Amino acid sequence: MDFLQQGTKEEIIYWSKRLYQKGMSPSTSGNVSTKTKDGILISASGVCLNDMNEEDIILIDYDGNVLNGNKKPSSEKIMHSEIYLKRDDINAIIHCHCPLITAFAVAGKAMDKAILPDFTLTFGKVPIVPYACPSTIELAVNVGNYFEKYSAVLLKNHGVILGASSLQDAFYKIELLRSYVEIFFGAEVLGGHCTLSKKQIKEINQVYKNK
Repeated sequence: MDFLQQGTKEEIIYWSKRLYQKGMSPSTSGNVSTKTKDGILISASGVCLNDMNEEDIILIDYDGNVLNGNKKPSSEKIMHSEIYLKRDDINAIIHCHCPLITAFAVAGKAMDKAILPDFTLTFGKVPIVPYACPSTIELAVNVGNYFEKYSAVLLKNHGVILGASSLQDAFYKIELLRSYVEIFFGAEVLGGHCTLSKKQIKEINQVYKNK
């Protein structure tokens, strides 16, 4: 959105509320962050994203230390930091427990079926990071390693985390993931999904490459 300056508290509040209102971050689950020149702005621990105000956004450094703010930052702060340290091109992160997306994580199924051109172009595949206790260094390191190759991963029995160039980009990509699972589940009810062939995927990539 043109009226939102990237890397600000206002930006985090706007997209966090959108995330909650779309049913993708129920209750007090999920956390959102963005890089700034001074460190990482991240949502506070235990806050409902729809009720967030500027006091609920904490500035931390890349070791998770609080630089500014009176509340406790998200317990997943190190996971966010690990991703930023791995990827210079990622400026914003959304971690949420969207029920439809998390169903894949609970079932232990990667999102790897080429059923939609836009999903295939954007993600190719969304793999599953093996289970580790939430908010631990083990989980943070595992996720960081996956982000060397992917920009979105499922967390086994937990949720999804996605990095992008901006929070707007991250939000739209989370919406795309939810759309993927809605269509996938609907196709299964109707008798099963059909995947794009390797030839069709190659053609799609070529068309968009030349745009």
